[in-house]
Amino acid sequence: MLDLAPVASGSTETTALRNSLDLARAVERLGYHRYWVAEHHNMPGIASSAPAVLLAHIAMVTERLRVGSGGVMLPNHAPLIVAEQFGMLEALHPGRVDLGIGRAPGTDQVTARALRRTEGPLSADDFPQQLTELANYFTGRDARGVTAVPALGNQPALWLLGSSGYSAQVAGYLGLPFAFAHHFSSENTLPALALYRERFQPSAVLSEPYAMIAASVLCAEDDATAWELAQPAALQFLQLRKGNPGRIPTPAETAAFAYTDLDRLFIEERLANQVIGGPETVRKGLAELVSATGVQELMITTNVFHHADRLRSYEHVAEIAGLRAGAAA
Repeated sequence: MLDLAPVASGSTETTALRNSLDLARAVERLGYHRYWVAEHHNMPGIASSAPAVLLAHIAMVTERLRVGSGGVMLPNHAPLIVAEQFGMLEALHPGRVDLGIGRAPGTDQVTARALRRTEGPLSADDFPQQLTELANYFTGRDARGVTAVPALGNQPALWLLGSSGYSAQVAGYLGLPFAFAHHFSSENTLPALALYRERFQPSAVLSEPYAMIAASVLCAEDDATAWELAQPAALQFLQLRKGNPGRIPTPAETAAFAYTDLDRLFIEERLANQVIGGPETVRKGLAELVSATGVQELMITTNVFHHADRLRSYEHVAEIAGLRAGAAA
């Protein structure tokens, strides 16, 4: 599962982060395999701005669950810092850490400049060089003789993330597992997966392509309830696209919002790419998604106003997927 640590209207970031810890404990009991957190900045509705910090806490309150970044946006950071942070996580929790790497800033251009402490032009064109530098810190191959402590000898599982074809091709060329952001770039899912498989070259990590997609999934007692629960997060995304990022609105705020016809069309198209409904509807939707994409793993993300509704959705999906309670599967 992918957690954005969503902040609800009238709530606080502290509550959102505590909810993440509660959710991690719950999904481990349900049998989920991975728990990834995203990196976003300058977004009032998302509390997960520092994945390594949040993952350290999640790993401490769980025992078997793999914890990882979905992802660390490499252009925002010096590769040495990322290597040190995730090397430390792997040293503390050996065999449980995933380092998912993305090439987008995960924020607006002004905030990206603040992160990088530069007024120069922002570009992700040097991503391959940054990725190579990062990987070398874990193996001791840095040409300058810099040793990343404790990264050397404590390499987490490396994934490449993408929402277009670029990272898909890089992941294939390097023989790395690939995770695609179907939840916000569904139109590019099949082309990107095809590119990944076409360009794949066996490596010391993988002999065959290994792909995962992240999908927005919401399961409730019935279809009508699920669609009602989906509306606040849909409005939040609409506001983000309008340049007004905020917290997940309350159901009352959602109902009272003055939607234009264009707003309603945008939300309709947004929700059409998600799997929303009661257990049977979601069961069918997930099966169709996995069949169409041929992925080895499915990662789900669920954003609703009430934390209890989010928990129940993951419980429903665990039952649908036949996960074994009490053991990460």
